[in-house]
Amino acid sequence: MSLYNPSRDQARQFLFDAWAKFKQNSALTDLEKIAVEVIQMHPEYHAILDAPERYMSQQYFPEMGETNPFLHISLHLSVIEQVSINQPIGISQVYATLVEKYGDRHNAQHDLLECLAETIWHSQRNNIPLDSAHYLGLLNERVGKA
Repeated sequence: MSLYNPSRDQARQFLFDAWAKFKQNSALTDLEKIAVEVIQMHPEYHAILDAPERYMSQQYFPEMGETNPFLHISLHLSVIEQVSINQPIGISQVYATLVEKYGDRHNAQHDLLECLAETIWHSQRNNIPLDSAHYLGLLNERVGKA
């Protein structure tokens, strides 16, 4: 598995495995611990993560109002990592401001991941690299509304 660019199935398998190890009280890696914390914030996904044979290849269609739970959890992991290393520079302060606003890490992370998802969509739609300035602009708009 490529650490930086896992396939869809590899990313899903990681989440299935982390959840299974947690439920079996097995030792977790640091990244698995973070993934489990995110999964615990989303009880609506527990049944999915309990059934890898059913959901490993499941397709999700956002245009039909479907949320991809694997993408959602992965976006949480991305913004948690970004905050931990303050990349893009300034995201840690934005996050701290949003945590203070909501009194809750989960809602603050949702604001960040919505901005990240919009930045990814913008990049794909325009066939351009990810634009950290665009991302930071969206993040700062969120803080302005805080």
